[in-house]
Amino acid sequence: MKLLVTGGAGFIGSAVVRRAIAQGHDVVNLDALTYAACLDNVASVAGHPNYAFEQADIRDRAALDRVFAAHQPDAVMHLAAESHVDRSIDGPGTFIDTNVMGTFHLLEAARAFWTGAGKPQAFRFHHISTDEVFGSLGPEGQFTEETPYDPRSPYSASKAGSDHLVRAWAETYGLPVVLTNCSNNYGPYHFPEKLIPVVILNALAGKPLPIYGDGSNVRDWLYVEDHAEALLLVITRGAVGRSYNIGGENERTNLQLVQTLCAILDRKRPLPKGSYSDLIQFVTDRPGHDARYAIDPARIRIELGWQPSVTVEEGLEMTVDWYLANEPWWRALQDRQGVGQRLGVTA
Repeated sequence: MKLLVTGGAGFIGSAVVRRAIAQGHDVVNLDALTYAACLDNVASVAGHPNYAFEQADIRDRAALDRVFAAHQPDAVMHLAAESHVDRSIDGPGTFIDTNVMGTFHLLEAARAFWTGAGKPQAFRFHHISTDEVFGSLGPEGQFTEETPYDPRSPYSASKAGSDHLVRAWAETYGLPVVLTNCSNNYGPYHFPEKLIPVVILNALAGKPLPIYGDGSNVRDWLYVEDHAEALLLVITRGAVGRSYNIGGENERTNLQLVQTLCAILDRKRPLPKGSYSDLIQFVTDRPGHDARYAIDPARIRIELGWQPSVTVEEGLEMTVDWYLANEPWWRALQDRQGVGQRLGVTA
C-alpha cells in the first residue's frame, strides 16, 4: 500500500512513517517543516527505496494536487496539525488555519484525486485526532466513540472542527474515511515543549520541574510506538466510516507522572545529593485546563485485536533511556521558537 502521511516529520507522524516502512508499505511523507518538525525523526528511513519526502503545506491546494498526481497514493494518513494547547491559547488563529482550513484543503485534494481515479473502493482517508475533542471527564467514566463533543481549548475546538469536516465529506461526497481519536502520546522524538520531555530535560539541566495547578489533572498515556501500530491497523483493516478510540489504559495524574520520571532518573542519572523530585514546582494553572481524560479502547481491541503493549512505567523507562542516549537530537531543538518558555498564561 502506498501511504501519503501528512505531518510525517513530527512526533507521531514520524513513528507512523518508520513503522510503515518497516511493514513494507510505500510512504510519501508530506510535511511543511514548521517549528515542531524535524527530518532527523525519519533519518533512519530517508534512504529507503520505499520512502519519498515532499515539503508542502496542507493549506496549499496547488501543492497538494501536485503531490497526489505525482505519487498516486492508495490512502492518506492525516496527522499534520498544530497540537500544543498552550500555543493555541496564545495564537488560536494558526490552529484554525492549519487544523480546520488545512484539513478542508486536504479533503478537497483527496476527493478530486479519488474522483478522478474512478472512486476506487480501496482508497482511504484516515483522519487522526485527539481525545481532547470530548472535553473533560469527572472522576468516573471513559470516552467512547459515541461521547458527545465538548472541546474546551482553541486546539481541541480546531480538531473537533476538522473531525466534523471529515465526517461531512464522507456523508456528502462518499469519500471513504476512517477516524481515530487518541489519548496523550509520549516516547522517542517527542518535541521538547510537552510535559514529559520538559520534565526530563529540565531535570537533566537542574531546572525546576513545572506542574500546572496542584498536579491532579489526569491523562491516559499512550506510548507512541503502540499508537503507530494501531493507526496502521486502522488504515489497513478498519471499517469505512468507522471511528476508533485509541488509549493506553494508563491513567495517571500529572504529579504521579512527574514523580515516576524523577524516580527513573534517580536510578539512571543520580544526582550527587537528593532527588530530582526536589525540583518539582507547582505553577499557575493553564486557562481552561481539562480535569481528566480517559479512553475506552474496547472497539479497536475487539474489532482489530489491538491493545497497548507497555504500561506507562515501562514506556517512561524506555523514553528516558532514549533521551539520555540522544542528546544531540534534543539539543538541536532547544533554540526553536517558544521552547523552554511558559506559554498559554493569558486567558
